[in-house]
Amino acid sequence: MELKQIKDLMAAMKSGGIKKLSIKEKDGFALELERQETGGGSAPVVYQSMKEVESHHRSHPIHNPASKAHEAAPSHEKPNGKYVTSPMVGTFYATPSPEDPIYVKVGDRVDENTVVCIIEAMKVMNEVKAGISGVIAEICVENAHPVEFGTKIFRVT
Repeated sequence: MELKQIKDLMAAMKSGGIKKLSIKEKDGFALELERQETGGGSAPVVYQSMKEVESHHRSHPIHNPASKAHEAAPSHEKPNGKYVTSPMVGTFYATPSPEDPIYVKVGDRVDENTVVCIIEAMKVMNEVKAGISGVIAEICVENAHPVEFGTKIFRVT
């Protein structure tokens, strides 16, 4: 796996809100990416063999699924509402330019034709309309971060 692929995975994890990703291939290659809660970003760990993966998990019990410290009650609650999703791959911008105010904030009412953000793709700024009516309940992506097609950008109730 190349460094660019790892960086792309890290960006996708951040935009998708994924905290941990493990890839283990039959040839023994393994990769673990984990985002830290306190602004540390993703720290890639590349293993050359499954023995290294097992050794890492034994020496770091917080990552070991059998560890009591790792157990937490999973939240099965799904936020209510509908989502405005990215219509393309690009970079999410909450403002038309750095000096301008953001298009929408939590609590703002939107309708189908309200411009809610810009997605930059190939140096072209594409306005994104809400496509639904309601109130912005959550902004799911940080400004100037990459998004994929279908990434949830706003939750509207």
